[in-house]
Amino acid sequence: MTDVRSTLVGQEQLMALLDNTSAVIYMRDTEGRYMVVNREYERLFGVQRENIVGLTDHDLFPKDVADAFRANDLMAISLGSPVRMEEIAPGDDGVRTYITVKFPLMDANGHPYAIAGISTEITERKRAEEEVRRLNEELELRVKQRTAELEASTKELDAFAYSVSHDLRAPLRSLAGFSEVLQEDYADKLDATGLRYLERIEANATRMAQMIDDLLNLSRATRVELRREHVDISATAREVLADLADAHPDRTVDAVVDDGLTTTGDPDLIRLVFLNLLGNAWKFTAKRSDARIRVGNVAHEDGPVLAVSDNGAGFDMRYAAKLFDPFQRLHAATDFEGTGIGLAIVNRIVQRHGGVVWAASEPGDGATFYLRFEDLGEK
Repeated sequence: MTDVRSTLVGQEQLMALLDNTSAVIYMRDTEGRYMVVNREYERLFGVQRENIVGLTDHDLFPKDVADAFRANDLMAISLGSPVRMEEIAPGDDGVRTYITVKFPLMDANGHPYAIAGISTEITERKRAEEEVRRLNEELELRVKQRTAELEASTKELDAFAYSVSHDLRAPLRSLAGFSEVLQEDYADKLDATGLRYLERIEANATRMAQMIDDLLNLSRATRVELRREHVDISATAREVLADLADAHPDRTVDAVVDDGLTTTGDPDLIRLVFLNLLGNAWKFTAKRSDARIRVGNVAHEDGPVLAVSDNGAGFDMRYAAKLFDPFQRLHAATDFEGTGIGLAIVNRIVQRHGGVVWAASEPGDGATFYLRFEDLGEK
């Protein structure tokens, strides 16, 4: 009598344990007839355990759902070990999804006499995953559409660049040419005011030509496909400085470039960076008899940083935020010529190389431009 009572107590405790879990737990015999279900099963599928005993899934669910449940039962029985799978079942608000573990129960002879299942609902997770998948598909479609729009814009920009480089240069050359002819052949027929007007025409034609070149370089810095090669920054900087010295033989500049400065990137675009930075340094030191320019690595908390410094006019750091925007000038055109595009070109090229550029300066005390490329080192 004590053994029977102990058995009954043990069964009650087991059912209490099963009934107080959030998982769906059930047991069916090898023919698929229900033997027991827990409270969560009753709640989810609207049945009473006393009414479900002896029924099969085909009595409770649509045929396709019941067939899938039965196939999973037979698989676990056949393997003789726990099997984990994803199952679906109808619910009040649509299809519900479960992660199920099924395992056979063996008798004393090692033969299966029942199949037990433990199912944990993952419907909300699946719906969230589906929403993420849908949003990703929408994002991918929007990216494709945006890419197509950018490609179309790029073609328009290419056409504009072609027009600028060909259609605008011809009349500009004609304007400069005729003003030069007037100065050479008709100078004696013009007074000082007329000659000054011609000089202004020629100067503005030259400035417009430079602006066209800068705009094309800005476009090229944005659109051209990057080549990844070893770049000798030291050699590039020295070549640019040598060209500047040849173009301005009247200038004496103490220019120093550290040895072994290297990076990986597009050689032509990186040369364009130093054409602009060193060109600016050369220009803004023009009023100093002791002009100095230096290119070298400096210590930085994030690693080596390239610095291009000079002791020229400098600028007010209050306006530094505008420094790399196109057509922004921090000095009057009467003091220093320029189009205000060069630093925008520098910024775009450095960004395309995975880097960043910034500056520090004081008016009258020179400027330093810092560049951190994605791959900057020393030999």
